[in-house]
Amino acid sequence: MSKAGTSYPKEKINILFLENISEKAVQQFKQNGYVNVRKLSGALSEAELIKEIKDVHLLGIRSKTQITAKVLDAATKLQAIGCFCIGVNQVNLKAATQKGVVVFNAPYSNTRSVAELVIGAAIMLIRRIPDKNKAAHEGRWFKEAKGSYELRGKTLGIIGYGNIGSQVSVLAEALGMKIRFYDIETKLPLGNAVACKSLKEVVSQSDIVSLHVPETNQTKNMVNKALLKQFKQGAILINYARGEVVDIPALTKALEEKQLSGAAIDVFPVEPEKNGDVFESPLQGLHNVLLTPHIGGSTEEAQENIGEDVSIKLFQYLERGITNGSHTVPPISLPPVDGAHRILHIHNNVPGVLSAINTELSKHNINIVGQYLKTNDAIGYVVLDVDNKLSKRALELLKAVKHTIKVRMLY
Repeated sequence: MSKAGTSYPKEKINILFLENISEKAVQQFKQNGYVNVRKLSGALSEAELIKEIKDVHLLGIRSKTQITAKVLDAATKLQAIGCFCIGVNQVNLKAATQKGVVVFNAPYSNTRSVAELVIGAAIMLIRRIPDKNKAAHEGRWFKEAKGSYELRGKTLGIIGYGNIGSQVSVLAEALGMKIRFYDIETKLPLGNAVACKSLKEVVSQSDIVSLHVPETNQTKNMVNKALLKQFKQGAILINYARGEVVDIPALTKALEEKQLSGAAIDVFPVEPEKNGDVFESPLQGLHNVLLTPHIGGSTEEAQENIGEDVSIKLFQYLERGITNGSHTVPPISLPPVDGAHRILHIHNNVPGVLSAINTELSKHNINIVGQYLKTNDAIGYVVLDVDNKLSKRALELLKAVKHTIKVRMLY
């Protein structure tokens, strides 16, 4: 197969990366001839983004930038959004779907970074290192074994046995820990891990509990006053998942009353917008508590992996129409076809659209070399390879098809 180029001039494609995205992402596009790549270090407010996004074709963000319906209304040229992080809850996916904007993320790229830090935090807390570190900095010698334990032989409870939770399970078992886990879906245990039937069953058996769940209506304040009372006396809580999952005032009280002996919290219900901003939490100043600024996945390796993963997805969509990993447009992966022009057609998922497409092209004697269709509940995505001599006419006909959201000549 020949290597097809994009029909739209690369020098006219505008790419905007926010929040100091890895240089790997920038290089991915510049090395392939895309010269209009802007990289900004911070997030933008809704008003700022509305001004910036008017002529942007590809947008890259991390977790701070909020992509609202108003932003998407202003993004008249936007083809795709790359979320250079695990989640996509910062994007209004319903509005993006209605606009035919593809949304990608990197759900697995920082798995190891988070898992390692969870294990590190578990060791620090079970040995009461935060208290000893504080004393040493204050000039006090605090050498004692009381209240300090090994991880070996202890039970780790994992709530959420997905990519990160299962990786934590493997690392912890290698250190000699027993593993109990709970997930709303049936998951195959790794190693000697044992599945539990309820949250209460997990926390009541565990010396350390680690959270690895998404932020949903069901998980909001999942660890609350009632559940904390079910924890083993002196247990440790680690949250490197989402800030809304833990009721912070209830956790603060549990620590003050010695129901828990320690905690490591990396995510919070409300977080500062940028580095240097004031951060406040009821957990500040408590004994044996590690507070970190949402850095669970913040390693050089993770950011490079995320930069590479998401930029490749954006690049493949821009040049090939491939949508694998999209949260909005249905997934399609296909090779280029020699001697044809490729057109992408995104439409509302209602009966008769594909028939209308084929009827219009047939009426004008436009030969379809290849055709691919995928749908989800909201929209349909058709990739058409047509006779290159008639592709411009085909493009105009497809734009006029009823229920069309977006049409693009790929090459």
